Amino acid sequence: MKRALSSLVLVLTALGTLAASVQAQNVQRFVRYEQAGTVSWGELVGETVFQLSGAPYEGGRRTGASVAASNVTLKAPVDPTQIFMTAFNFRSHITGDPAEYPGIFLVPPTSIIGPGENIVKPAESRSLHYEAEAVAVIGREANNVSLEDAPNYIFGVSAGNDVSERLWQARDIQWSRAKGSRTFNAVGPHLVTGLDPANLEIEGRFNGERVQGENTSDLIYSLAYMVHYISQYFTLLPGDLVWTGTMGSTQAMDAGDVYEVEIQGIGVLRNQVVQGM
Repeated sequence: MKRALSSLVLVLTALGTLAASVQAQNVQRFVRYEQAGTVSWGELVGETVFQLSGAPYEGGRRTGASVAASNVTLKAPVDPTQIFMTAFNFRSHITGDPAEYPGIFLVPPTSIIGPGENIVKPAESRSLHYEAEAVAVIGREANNVSLEDAPNYIFGVSAGNDVSERLWQARDIQWSRAKGSRTFNAVGPHLVTGLDPANLEIEGRFNGERVQGENTSDLIYSLAYMVHYISQYFTLLPGDLVWTGTMGSTQAMDAGDVYEVEIQGIGVLRNQVVQGM
């Protein structure tokens, strides 16, 4: 019996290793990068960035040019027309029962910054909070998509920090200013395909201390459901973003603070807060 159990454990371990290997083979990492004043799309393989002719979700191909990753500046690996955010989507972030349907809102693409770029705290801001989230990037136009087919419309995923001014959020009629001001939405460092959007570990670190952590399997409404739901009312376009919403509790950031969002398989998104004028 012991020998049979040992054999079974070995088989299961081998199957797990094989599954992980297959997933790793399907994973691709894409970046947007700046070199000599020009911003391009690229595919990151090891420590080399292979330039693409355009966005990967729009069929961008390798141009034949390449550069060492250490010689470029990474930008946000997204270029959306629309940004859809989800409110109150982790049970740990709400009190009471979940809403009957998802809460969604839009913020402008001008709120996006990339890894290493500064979050600018407006002069009148008094309660600027972090929010660690996962971000899905749409791969093709989506209208009235079924829930079953929705995963096929997600091109890849990245990490995001939905910076939120809580006082503005509470007092404004809409959340546009509180959630969508310049530099309020950091994304990066990579856009990754081949991962399971329904099983991503998200961790947030405030000045190096772990303060947020949960898995996308804990979402009230999955990213696939959000794509399905949003597409019933809006036309999702290639490159558009759908954010998960955040987990747990958050706290205020001041100038000099650093927030990091890490998602396994995607990397670490790190941004510092600076004081605005």
